[in-house]
Amino acid sequence: MREITSNKTRLWLPSIYNSLKKFPERRAGAGYHSESKAKEYKHVCKRACQRAVDQLRAGALAVEAVTAALVELEDSPFTNAGMGSNLNLSGEIECDASIMDGKSLHFGAVGSISGIKNPVLVANCLLTEAQKGKLSAGRIPPCFLVGRGAHDWAISHGIPPCPSEKMATKFSLSAYKRNKRKMEMAEKMDAGQNQEKKRRQSSENENGSGCLDTVGAVVVDSEGNVAAAVSSGGLAMKHPGRVGQAAHYGCGSWAENACNMNSYSAAVSTSGCGEHLIRTMLARECSAAMQSEDAHQALLEAMQNKFISSPFLVSEDRVLGGVIVLRCCRCVEAQPSPNIQVEFLWSHTTESMCVGYMSAQDSKAKTHISRLPPGTVPGKSLAIEGGVCRLTGIVD
Repeated sequence: MREITSNKTRLWLPSIYNSLKKFPERRAGAGYHSESKAKEYKHVCKRACQRAVDQLRAGALAVEAVTAALVELEDSPFTNAGMGSNLNLSGEIECDASIMDGKSLHFGAVGSISGIKNPVLVANCLLTEAQKGKLSAGRIPPCFLVGRGAHDWAISHGIPPCPSEKMATKFSLSAYKRNKRKMEMAEKMDAGQNQEKKRRQSSENENGSGCLDTVGAVVVDSEGNVAAAVSSGGLAMKHPGRVGQAAHYGCGSWAENACNMNSYSAAVSTSGCGEHLIRTMLARECSAAMQSEDAHQALLEAMQNKFISSPFLVSEDRVLGGVIVLRCCRCVEAQPSPNIQVEFLWSHTTESMCVGYMSAQDSKAKTHISRLPPGTVPGKSLAIEGGVCRLTGIVD
């Protein structure tokens, strides 16, 4: 595990974003990252880190900073979230997003939402509104909205609409046209010819790097609060109405401040094949694992036992996904004032994963493209890296 140190810093921000192997010219996170496009991937990640750190330096809390990071990632045409998202079978863009505040434990999410440029803003607004308490007549405020209802709720709460045609890019449109041609050609084939071979090829395509579609970030602020968020345009050529892990509770993002039951605060964001992450609730599982003494070993065991070898995924040839994990605790023995020790880890079963991290003391973000060891098989092996830093000057 690489050691990452930081002196007299006030916060720590890692972020992750995803890539599709089929279209490496436009995708950036856990999947496949070509060396020729590494600069673009890292640049997007650096901007997201800087955006969140600017918020934190101005006094924002973790949940506000993590939202700022996601907006930057959604606005980039290189990511499959917000602007430039994959098109579904009907040629439309439908997005998923969620956010969780470790301090209040409130959660907000939207699924299969169209016509909104930044889905994470809607998820954050749902979280904020829920924190205000019950609605008129004692009604419980929603935390998860989908489809047209999510769109209309967003508009009614001041989030501007954006026509879907403006959210598509030349890359997403060309990818849609290529995929549509492939599907039409496949449908013309004799249904009885090489049926077993076609089923096998279909399974391989569904489980390949093309399944990976999520951007996300995790944050700890100067008060020790943690937050996590994710956003996704979903799978290419997905069925209209499909909702991926980015919107599901406990699957895409998770954040919990330390309390009487938990010694550590933890924030998690996941990336990869949405269906695999949903069936294993990987974000929640990794957060729970962080209460063990050895974070590195705990994450290793969680990825192996709760994901790759999960009984819920025994029928899958390859299990594809990745996580970023932030764990922190207040070090009361430090003098003259308490500080926070932060561990930042990432792990993936995909060929590669791009991460970035930054503290308020840093002049710019650091980025890294993590890759599986040579000779290992994606979906059956995993990589794990990370480091530790101590944040001083924490406000009690």
